[in-house]
Amino acid sequence: MRITDILQSEDLIAPSLQAANKSDVLSELAHHLAEAHSEVDEKRLVEVLWERERLGSTAIGDGIAIPHGKMQGLRGVVGLFGRHIEGVDFDSLDGNPTRLFFLLVAPEESVGQHLKALARVSRLLKDPDFRKRLIEAAGAAELLQLIRSEDEKL
Repeated sequence: MRITDILQSEDLIAPSLQAANKSDVLSELAHHLAEAHSEVDEKRLVEVLWERERLGSTAIGDGIAIPHGKMQGLRGVVGLFGRHIEGVDFDSLDGNPTRLFFLLVAPEESVGQHLKALARVSRLLKDPDFRKRLIEAAGAAELLQLIRSEDEKL
């Protein structure tokens, strides 16, 4: 599975998240994804994301969070990349602000697809130079191009 299979267009890039806290970031990400994928129920997605967050923060450090969950009614994994320019407190493992968000939602019955997507995103965001380029990118088009280029290298 490639990230570009999930992020197929600029509609799935939110280059300027505005939320001031974790709760609002999750709502903002869910809103963007529901706008791009009509099969995603925004309210239910927020509930699913909070169910996962209660198990432990999906902010893994280095300014990265990978909020994720499973929902009924999906045919495959869907996702969204979001960037918060200033960063927000997302209960990160390292205590630092989170700026890069990769939202992943898999079908309820999916196991393999979900884990493969999480692993791919983790590998993609491992490189500090790539993360820096994402933070500095001008907008959605440039962000999508950067992600596509890096995804091809994996």
